[in-house]
Amino acid sequence: MSKILITGATSGIGEALVHKYLKQGHNVIACGRNTEKLAQLTNHANSSQLSTLAFDITNTDDTEQAIAQVEQVDIIILNAGDCQYIDDAIGFDNKLFQHIINTNLIAIGHLLHFLLPKVSKHGQVVLVSSSVTIVPLPRAEAYGASKAGLDYLANSLRIDLAKNNIGVTLVHPGFVATPLTDKNTFDMPFKITSEDAAKRIYAGVAARKSYLHFPKRFTYLLKLIAMLPNPLWQRLVARSIR
Repeated sequence: MSKILITGATSGIGEALVHKYLKQGHNVIACGRNTEKLAQLTNHANSSQLSTLAFDITNTDDTEQAIAQVEQVDIIILNAGDCQYIDDAIGFDNKLFQHIINTNLIAIGHLLHFLLPKVSKHGQVVLVSSSVTIVPLPRAEAYGASKAGLDYLANSLRIDLAKNNIGVTLVHPGFVATPLTDKNTFDMPFKITSEDAAKRIYAGVAARKSYLHFPKRFTYLLKLIAMLPNPLWQRLVARSIR
């Protein structure tokens, strides 16, 4: 069975992925900041299959020390991230912007630096982005920019890692019920559970797909909107958000 490292493993999609991979008999390294939740995860799982690493991905020293404990992995699923919105474009919140870019993009670079040399031959890198990159949305300047950067990173990395027989999977989830989306005050069409998202990611990674997007009734709708003339789709998006 494979060894899987998952960041953001203490809640939402990450936690659901931990349970999914353990259920299928794999060995899992669950990573997160919350030591209490990591301990709870260990208590509810097969301890012989599960190990945990507690660190903050935005702290480079913590990340280096934690990953130093990892010998080799077959699949790394970089799922940890944050979502906050720019509520006042004129009074652009540069500190929030920096935090989101650091958490969702810069920290991924640090993780890749320390983890890629440990990925086994024919291994996989999975980057969990967002369907927000398909169509720009109001208030998503920070979150969308960070995930758009992640998209480019994944697609470029896939080319360069091909010679090492390491696959790269980019994941575009739609709305998924997680502690992050629970804070949203707007309608979230076609929202699915974390367990459903984990099931789809597990199947796509097992098939070594380069791109996953779901639920398709939502992501295809966004792709269709993105094909419309700019003024038209901008009005549609603004109206839907209101």
